[in-house]
Amino acid sequence: MTSCHAASFLPEVWQALGGAPDAPSAVTFTGQGDLPSVFPVTDLAAASVGAAGLAVAEFVFARSGRMPGVIVDRRLVSIWFATSLRPEGWSPPGAWDAIAGDYAASDTWIRLHTNAPAHRAAALSVLGVAGEKTAVTQAAAGWKADDLEAAIVAAGGCAATMRALEDWATHPQGRAVSAEPLLHRAAMGSGPKPIWPFDAKRPLAGIRVLDLTRVLAGPVATRFLAGYGADVLRLDPPFWDEPALAPEVTIGKRCAPLDLREPAGRAMLERLIAETDVLVHGYRPGALDASGFGAARRRGLNPTLIDVSLDAYGWTGPWRDRRGFDSLMQMSTGIADAGMRRLGRDRPTPLPVQALDQATGYLMAAAVLRGLTARLDTGAGLEARASLARTAALLVSGAPPSGEDMETETDADWDETVEQTAWGPARRVRAPLAIEGAPMHWDRPAGPLGAAQPLWQQVAP
Repeated sequence: MTSCHAASFLPEVWQALGGAPDAPSAVTFTGQGDLPSVFPVTDLAAASVGAAGLAVAEFVFARSGRMPGVIVDRRLVSIWFATSLRPEGWSPPGAWDAIAGDYAASDTWIRLHTNAPAHRAAALSVLGVAGEKTAVTQAAAGWKADDLEAAIVAAGGCAATMRALEDWATHPQGRAVSAEPLLHRAAMGSGPKPIWPFDAKRPLAGIRVLDLTRVLAGPVATRFLAGYGADVLRLDPPFWDEPALAPEVTIGKRCAPLDLREPAGRAMLERLIAETDVLVHGYRPGALDASGFGAARRRGLNPTLIDVSLDAYGWTGPWRDRRGFDSLMQMSTGIADAGMRRLGRDRPTPLPVQALDQATGYLMAAAVLRGLTARLDTGAGLEARASLARTAALLVSGAPPSGEDMETETDADWDETVEQTAWGPARRVRAPLAIEGAPMHWDRPAGPLGAAQPLWQQVAP
């Protein structure tokens, strides 16, 4: 391995995944430079992708007796953490609602996350203004940040006060998260050992992954699994859309509508869970329970399910049920404040990419793969839980980056293959991970949400 902090992050991540202590030595890191940040973003990116790659290699070894080499390109990983897509002749819509952003309250900064219509409506109702940036700015200035945060959250919206690292460390939620493991993991259920087909070039072919995730960590996890052949079926409410992100994260997946408010939708989900190998979901704690699909019910439908889930603010503490996103987490946990202070800026300075989402996604993918490998050996399923807040704690624990900024991206970083997405032709950045004998690639181009049927593909015998 080259000398980089990713090499020190990886053993910690692999330990959290329950892996053998000597396994990370199979991963080689290449590439120089770092994303510009006061935190080791590139090292976290490389380590999380390395962990997912190592988990693929371990799965291949369990199936074939051959342990393939794993190479992570730190430069390409860093580019992927921003976006992998390079449209040709078209542009996806902007990623942010016009009201989303950072606002100066009377005492400090606060961030409003208003991309979802309900979250936008909640923020505007609390502020008592129409959806116009100047009016929101003026109204926010009359509030203390914590009071505005609490009022918007109580109204069903999403907001986060900018806190310092030391303030988060003593905050009840910060203390709770710091006591949590990077991943909560537990073997669950028992059954016969699975009989999955195996193709060394597409090691996850024939494995069914049910994707109940949205922005952004969960879709990153299932995109990775699809890149090694998994049959990923993503389900979304009929009213949901992610026009800015769908071209980025739906590659390799089938995306279908499913309305859990309707009896037919709940009956279909029961069938899909019973017939799947893996369930990845990002609902807040209790949300699936309210629809009749709590942990006990899921396990009853499928005793050997690999069940991997995501939360924003952690799984314990007073904010465990709070809605959250990467940009809000960076405000709450002190990341944006540290960037502002250490760089001498006059406003919140977040990470250059949504690294908490991205890294957590690869950790979830690694957890899925370790669960699949264990099931081959024991027949048992797995429950694993990750959180953006705990990934943030890992990031801020790392040594500062080298200070050598990464070289500017060039066309040579792009794959030669043209992907015919539903929106137009595009290229992807070259794969950041190389697993010997199993190239990362996707069997279908990116497409819109809700275009497929909520059914598993039938594989010919």
